[in-house]
Amino acid sequence: MLVLLATFITLGGTTSCKSKKQLAKEAAEAEYKARVSEAVRDLTAILNDEVVWTLEEKENRVQTIKDWNLQNAEVDDLLFQVEKKLARERAQAEQRAREEAEAARAAEEARQPKNVLEKNFASICNASSTTQANRIINETLNLFESNNVPVLIIISQAGGFNDYDRPTTIENYLNYIKDQKVNRNKVYNLKTNDNGKITEVELIKK
Repeated sequence: MLVLLATFITLGGTTSCKSKKQLAKEAAEAEYKARVSEAVRDLTAILNDEVVWTLEEKENRVQTIKDWNLQNAEVDDLLFQVEKKLARERAQAEQRAREEAEAARAAEEARQPKNVLEKNFASICNASSTTQANRIINETLNLFESNNVPVLIIISQAGGFNDYDRPTTIENYLNYIKDQKVNRNKVYNLKTNDNGKITEVELIKK
């Protein structure tokens, strides 16, 4: 009886041990299949533009799947295709960012008083009518502290010193280029007050 009891206990323990190992193996296999299925599903959705994730979210998802190290042919093929696709999207996103930054920089530069003044000078000279020219003159004068802000025209430079033509005022200068329909000078330097209004203009021959 003791021998039979010992044999039963031994066989029962072995069976129990084998069952636990089998269960663990089956659980691991089930988890692996689930991850493969999940990876295939998500990678296919990314490849077919069926997700609403951001580029960063898609890249993070791909990295997670790579970290699983599934070593599955179908998953590996999809990863290859998706990574190429996301690389193109990343390059396009970076290009858009560069273009947007450049556009913002250009817009900011265009708003600088010097560039606004240059643009308005050209618009006054090329105005299709006196009425249009006068409208641009009035808009331009709003940039200045007053209509009598001095305009200094540099006619020569030597030894670090400037030689100026006879000074005039901004109002007179704007009307002058309106009548002449040509502006032979460009903005060399501006001075502004605390409110951003122009208080002095230096021009130089083009």
